[in-house]
Amino acid sequence: MRLKNKIAIITGSASGFGKGIAKKFSEEGAKLIMVDINSKLLKKVSNSLSQDYFVADVSKSSDFKSLKNFAYKKYGNIDIIVNNAGVTHKPKFMESVNEKDFNKVFNVNAKSVYYCAKYFVPKMKKNRKGVILNVASTAGLSPRPKLNWYNASKGWMITATKAMAIELASFNVRVNAIAPVAGLTPLLKSFMGGNTPQKKRAFLSTIPIGRFSTPEDMGNAACFLCSDEASMITGTTLEVDGGRCI
Repeated sequence: MRLKNKIAIITGSASGFGKGIAKKFSEEGAKLIMVDINSKLLKKVSNSLSQDYFVADVSKSSDFKSLKNFAYKKYGNIDIIVNNAGVTHKPKFMESVNEKDFNKVFNVNAKSVYYCAKYFVPKMKKNRKGVILNVASTAGLSPRPKLNWYNASKGWMITATKAMAIELASFNVRVNAIAPVAGLTPLLKSFMGGNTPQKKRAFLSTIPIGRFSTPEDMGNAACFLCSDEASMITGTTLEVDGGRCI
């Protein structure tokens, strides 16, 4: 098992890509703290995997600090953190997105990565080991129209990944990202602005391999990048996109 006895935190892990990553990590022997804002669903999913859970809003510093205290008290050290929690705004022209939705997108998609660094990087540096994986998006590499501020938040995450990686490399802490294409998750309807066959066909037409990504795809990619097999890889964004960004 590639992650045997590794201690990992996965945010946004009650559904979608986060759930797929949690399932794969569990299969590969990791011990997890699954994090999500949806307490009912989180408890159900974590119980099904026999893993620990922690209810938190990752856009809040106080919640991230409480997560840190819980994690270190329970396990002492954390080997892997997957910053997967993410939100979007509805497809709109950039000037039509209200400030509340703009702030929510950047607080969850970007500020949570800052809180991860603030509360967990110091001990990783001290221990001279650790892996951070940021779940970005092809939207940060090849933006779609009318998702402007979501695109920008994921572009920020990709740049932050590189900046974190170069700063932490000398401490033997690796930082990478994965960039999923539109996937079979609860967010898909929001990205498309609906769930009609026509909208699905339009999105699929932009993916050369001809299908949406799946939570299993992300679990496999995340497992590799967080395992010792990828010990020479840092600062990379792996496109899990069926050719979308070619």
